[in-house]
Amino acid sequence: MALCPFFLASLSVLLFREVMSKPDFSFEDAAHRRGLSCVAGVDEVGRGPLAGPVVAAAVVLDPANIPDGLNDSKKLSAKRRASLYAQLMECADVSIAQATVSEIDEYNILRASHIAMVRAVAGLKLVPDHVLIDGNMVPRDLTTACETIVKGDARSLSIAAASVVAKLWRDEHMVALAQQYPHYGWEKNAGYPTTQHKLGLQEFGVSPHHRRSFKPVHNILYQDKNVSH
Repeated sequence: MALCPFFLASLSVLLFREVMSKPDFSFEDAAHRRGLSCVAGVDEVGRGPLAGPVVAAAVVLDPANIPDGLNDSKKLSAKRRASLYAQLMECADVSIAQATVSEIDEYNILRASHIAMVRAVAGLKLVPDHVLIDGNMVPRDLTTACETIVKGDARSLSIAAASVVAKLWRDEHMVALAQQYPHYGWEKNAGYPTTQHKLGLQEFGVSPHHRRSFKPVHNILYQDKNVSH
């Protein structure tokens, strides 16, 4: 059956947008042209989960050795992320850092994510001249020259690399925690508030790795307190 011209045109636009939305090295090249030789991309993962740390990664790519297929980690399969992670650990300067659950509860998730970003930048082997940050806010303790990029993991290859590293590391960390606390499905949901996770909270209570300042966890603690009284 022949497809109508309107459908074909719409499909072409969608495919064009998909191709055009892939990250490139233009932000990094622009910084290099300004004489900035060491450019790092920074991204974080784990703002939304009810449990586990927030994790950030900083990555300085070698322009002559950039792994093929880098993209926003959310657009990649788990197998592809694992492959890219292994390649990045071999060919790039990579630093991974976290802010703990206690820091998330003490400050707030935004501040904690910025703490993790600053730690990730500080952990690089080389001190970067310029930092590309996913989002629209610069962490207040980051003293290096910065550039924020909204949806940067889909626009900058360095930030995309950081998103891949941070996500894979955090996912594996949550799988390891799930071995100790098997009731919440962290090996599948990475601490996000899925039905299984929330049912586990209701049945087995709050673990030491849950974020007590997050409403679903706080509500369970508050209910338990009321019951005890």
